[in-house]
Amino acid sequence: MADSAKTDPPADEKGPSKRALEKAKKKAEKAAKKAEYAIRPKESGPSTPATSSEPAKPANVFAQGWLKQTYEDKAVEKVRTRFPPEPNGFLHIGHCKAIAVNFGFAKFRDGICFLRYDDTNPEKEEEIYFKSILDIIRWLGFEPYQITYSSDHFDELYELAEKLIQNDKAYVCHCSREEVNLQRGGPDNRGQRYACKHRTRPVEESLAEFRAMRDGKYKAGEAYLRMKQSLTDPNEGNPQMWDLPAYRVIEKNHHHRSGDRWKIYPTYDFTHCLCDAFEDISHSMCTTEFQQSRVSYDWLLEQLDMKTPGSDAKGPMQREYGRLNVGGTILSKRRILTLVEGTTVEKKNADGIVETKVIPPAVRGWDDPRLYTLVALRRRGIPAQALLKFVEELGVSNALTEIEPVRLDSSIRKYLERTVPRQMLVLDPIKIVIEDMTPEEEAEFDVPYDPKGTIEGGRKVKFGREVYIDRTDFREEDSADFFRLAPNKAVGLYNAPFPVRATSFSKDESGKVTEIKAVKAPGEKPKAYIQWVDVATAIPVVARQYNSLFKTESPNTLDWKTGGYADDLNPNSEIIFEHAVIERGLKDLLKDRSLNPSGSSDDLVRFQALRTAYFCVDVVDSRDDRIVLNQIVTLREDKAK
Repeated sequence: MADSAKTDPPADEKGPSKRALEKAKKKAEKAAKKAEYAIRPKESGPSTPATSSEPAKPANVFAQGWLKQTYEDKAVEKVRTRFPPEPNGFLHIGHCKAIAVNFGFAKFRDGICFLRYDDTNPEKEEEIYFKSILDIIRWLGFEPYQITYSSDHFDELYELAEKLIQNDKAYVCHCSREEVNLQRGGPDNRGQRYACKHRTRPVEESLAEFRAMRDGKYKAGEAYLRMKQSLTDPNEGNPQMWDLPAYRVIEKNHHHRSGDRWKIYPTYDFTHCLCDAFEDISHSMCTTEFQQSRVSYDWLLEQLDMKTPGSDAKGPMQREYGRLNVGGTILSKRRILTLVEGTTVEKKNADGIVETKVIPPAVRGWDDPRLYTLVALRRRGIPAQALLKFVEELGVSNALTEIEPVRLDSSIRKYLERTVPRQMLVLDPIKIVIEDMTPEEEAEFDVPYDPKGTIEGGRKVKFGREVYIDRTDFREEDSADFFRLAPNKAVGLYNAPFPVRATSFSKDESGKVTEIKAVKAPGEKPKAYIQWVDVATAIPVVARQYNSLFKTESPNTLDWKTGGYADDLNPNSEIIFEHAVIERGLKDLLKDRSLNPSGSSDDLVRFQALRTAYFCVDVVDSRDDRIVLNQIVTLREDKAK
């Protein structure tokens, strides 16, 4: 403390004040902390018009903390990682972190990363999911070293399963699901564990039964190949060692790659570690929900002589990081499917009569902008680089990261503020007629895309005798706390040469204001400036604003089995403005763009609507004659949320 006092300058010296020094120190610390993170791949350009470039920040997130330790645990010369999604649904925001970690880790260590589809369950896999997963990875800016499939190794996996049986480390079990649960200690797993009667059957018998499974003798649920682990060991408290299934019968057995050849399919716990070994993966990184699986992962590899203990030993190494969750929303594939397709539930009424209730879909598809699937976030207009930047800010550790949507919105907002052009958008238009404006006074002038100058370029704006303003910018009766347009009151119009004063207004039969008469008010100093759109050059658009899909902040706690979740759906999760108008500058932004997505974040047209929100042109519903806009985020955090 005494040393720090010596650094304070004398009061009569003209130097920075103590407060200024502290402020500069905090700013430097903030900048240093920001520079620690670098999961992003190469920086891609923003939406046209281009922004001024920034110097690249050092890629240090992989050189410290959990990621540094993970590398040091197995400091190989050539890092090999993999991203192994199940092709049974669309990826969500949590997968963005997984993609960034696996691909980014390999990139930082000059290694390679595979995309491996874990396609071992033909009942749930569809071609649309395979295509979407690869599309999203490329949208985020990564390219797999190689695209592989677990099914590529079905023959090898089967041979290893037979080898495991021959080593007396696996057996065919015919117990029901309920019986297996009892063997593992009952519903809460706290009871006494015991082996099923098939565990001690001779090796030859298990081998014959396994081949009978392969040949179609058994239906689904009638036979399983189970690994002989530590089910009855009183010291083994890890459920991942309680004789996990290795193979099961699947009745819908037509596989997208192997056809009808196989009637049995390997489980994740059997397949994953072996495929890691086949592909010579050095670092198998997954979320902490698989932490207990590390023991069974290593056990199986060791039993098949594909791994030896130690950091310098052969075989892949599994490590676990904290997953990314978003509060106030649903990430479960099964529950999102319920929102997408709707459901039918049966409930007993007060008289005990069973009633059937049909609950319609809550969203328009997996890419509905109210969801947090990555296809939905892309359609909503969130740039890929902004998502990766957000993951950087959160960092990587073994702790669960639970964030609220407002935090994500704040990060996206900061990114957009410096990368997208400005436009004037009127959601609910009322026409103003400036009665004393002559044709000679109508003008066309240049307006920059960004008044701060961080975004290059600009557009031409037409200002005529008739303009649209938003309905919220006009009141029939003035008040002291209202600074926009009202009868006998002036307001400024952004970039226009003079303010206008309202003189009268007219209504339709329902009492809704339809037109405002006004005059020029060049000598007045208005208290507010509002956005507007020239009537003659206005482009009609449909604008959609988004709020939380649920009223509660914890939708996962709702009653999903009996459809109780439907009562908590927010009726204002999507607000549609069918008659919105935007300035003609949008046509310039769309000129060299297609309304069909091609996988790159730069193909989408985004802009900041002055005083309203950030928007993106919807690539699904828009046509040349009907442009639809999606709200990306608001201009500032809504305190009411």
